[in-house]
Amino acid sequence: MGVVAKYSIKDLEILTGIRAATLRMWEKRYGLVKPLRTPTNIRFYGNEHLKLLLNINVLNRNGIKISHIAKMTHQEITEKVKDLSFIRSGDDDLFDGLMLSMIDLDETLFQQAFYKAVARLGFEDTINRIIFPFFSRIGIMWQIDSINPAQEHFMSNMVRQKLISAIDHIHVAANPTSKKVLLFLPENELHELGLLFFCYLLKNKGYKTIYLGQAVPLTDLPKILEVSNPDILICNVSNPMTIGDVDLFISKLKVVPLGKKVYIASANIFELAPQLPQNFQLFASLKQLAAAF
Repeated sequence: MGVVAKYSIKDLEILTGIRAATLRMWEKRYGLVKPLRTPTNIRFYGNEHLKLLLNINVLNRNGIKISHIAKMTHQEITEKVKDLSFIRSGDDDLFDGLMLSMIDLDETLFQQAFYKAVARLGFEDTINRIIFPFFSRIGIMWQIDSINPAQEHFMSNMVRQKLISAIDHIHVAANPTSKKVLLFLPENELHELGLLFFCYLLKNKGYKTIYLGQAVPLTDLPKILEVSNPDILICNVSNPMTIGDVDLFISKLKVVPLGKKVYIASANIFELAPQLPQNFQLFASLKQLAAAF
């Protein structure tokens, strides 16, 4: 996979939600999840340990006792998890299903976890309660150097497909009086899932949406405005900026006529509190911006 994962017991606690004391007890009493050791005798765990613990978690939360799970082979544990419905339990089982699908790049398992989440929670709550918090957990895996870029790309593209499909299947007729909204990410911005979801929310409310996607050159903005003539422009910025970067960024957006609104969602820019033209409005996040609609 390119990355040899080495988890501490604290890492496993964060990623699985199982307390370190419980993990030690399982190891001592049942012989579950025996750690590996470095040449200097430091204990660590790998992806196979993480997968096993996630599967054990699913079985245990679905009423199967640890004493019984301990008697099962790893293959039996895996097969039993596949037979279970994630619907019976809470959000944690859905998280675990997504984590397992990411570790093995398993599209079938992703589909299973995602659609069962949608069946129980609905599409919007699945994205808000399951998918976005899950990507926060992926961020932890980046910090402990235990995730392959291919794994993140796999999950991002799986979710991106679901968002695009959901947008395509919206049957809410746009109100003739509804405002037209142009959504885009500027240069060097590639993380579009939040903005795609925002596009879904707006279209579902009857707004006319034009979604341009990632890394749109701001030098193209005059021509884009001429062709699309939107009432509102929405731009999401995740990358950090200095105040000089922000001033340059704002200056490029000033080609937008005063009669059109420009909404910028960016935690970094929000903290810098730059001077903005009167038709601009700054938000700390897309979630905060959503409240304006």
